Amino acid sequence: MSDGLFDQFKTWYEKRHDYARDWKARTGGQVVATMCTYTPEELLIAAGMLPVRVLGAHEPQNVTEPHIFGMFCPFCRDSLAQGLLGRFDYAEGVTLTQSCIQYRQTFGSWRLHVPTVKWDYYVPMPNEVQSPHARKAHYEEVQSFRVFLQTLIGKEITDAMLSDALAVCDENRRLLRELYEYRKEADPKVTGVEALYASLTAQFIDKREHNEMLKKTLAALPTRKVERKTGARFMTIGSENDDIAFMGMVESVGATIVIDDQCSGSRYFWNASKPEGDVIKAIAERYCDRPACPTKDYPAHTRFDHVLGLAKEYDVQGAIFLQQKFCDPHEGDYPDLKRHLEDNGIPTLFLEFDITNPIGPFRIRIEAFLETLSEEELF
Repeated sequence: MSDGLFDQFKTWYEKRHDYARDWKARTGGQVVATMCTYTPEELLIAAGMLPVRVLGAHEPQNVTEPHIFGMFCPFCRDSLAQGLLGRFDYAEGVTLTQSCIQYRQTFGSWRLHVPTVKWDYYVPMPNEVQSPHARKAHYEEVQSFRVFLQTLIGKEITDAMLSDALAVCDENRRLLRELYEYRKEADPKVTGVEALYASLTAQFIDKREHNEMLKKTLAALPTRKVERKTGARFMTIGSENDDIAFMGMVESVGATIVIDDQCSGSRYFWNASKPEGDVIKAIAERYCDRPACPTKDYPAHTRFDHVLGLAKEYDVQGAIFLQQKFCDPHEGDYPDLKRHLEDNGIPTLFLEFDITNPIGPFRIRIEAFLETLSEEELF
């Protein structure tokens, strides 16, 4: 689409470091590099800070090998490279909430070797969120994070401040869900690339600004004219995948990405908090309840039916696994999730992602996948 409706999100994404520096100059607040979408960003916002999700740059680098293993996933290596190369030199702090062991070691290297960082904090969230003890444990860890931030800024972070931050975050989640509703249509008014710009920028733009832009966009969508053919309706499945060039290629060859299960997309915002008298409990349990990352989806695989449910709800014709190379949690899930989808009539394609991706060969694979879907329609 060329009507410019998502241009602001695109600009924010492409100039995210410029935005963070400008926000810091405008507000005088601290910027915090956040690693993993399980970070309880409500606390950072309540403390007057700007959470900025650490993303890679999808460019070759040779600076991480002295610090982490080359067999760590591309996102680990690309994220650390951005820190070592000074791309986040405006960030006073860096935080990680426990996800996979590789990213935890990436965080450990960041806190040791990125000299501009003044403080760091690790939230040891339980991985077995299905355990009866997980919610109480995570409640205590979020409360400890609150105490740390209060000491850092030298003033109390009140329940009222936390409730206000939670309301802003929940509004953002609601608006993004509303945006995703337009992808259900027979001719979606929002492309996969546009949705990715919107969901990614929510992870590093001031939530209040992002909410206002989402409201303007949503107000214009009912009368938006679709000027492209939908083609095959695809779902993307993976971890942190923000390779815009790849997504654009998929949507240029006769397809539309109508839904995802990725932490760069729907898993980040899909559920809002539940009404709760204790605001820390509301925040902590919201992260326990969110659509699970494979690191937090056992012993029962709740994620499998969630992914299948999305595929059916958005009338998906094929699912593309965007597998980060060496990503153990997603690799472990892949065989069973692939079988679960295919047993329920959803064909799948597996692509292995690296820091940089071969768009040409991937295009051939996507086109071949489209051909197989067309063949199935003939019989």
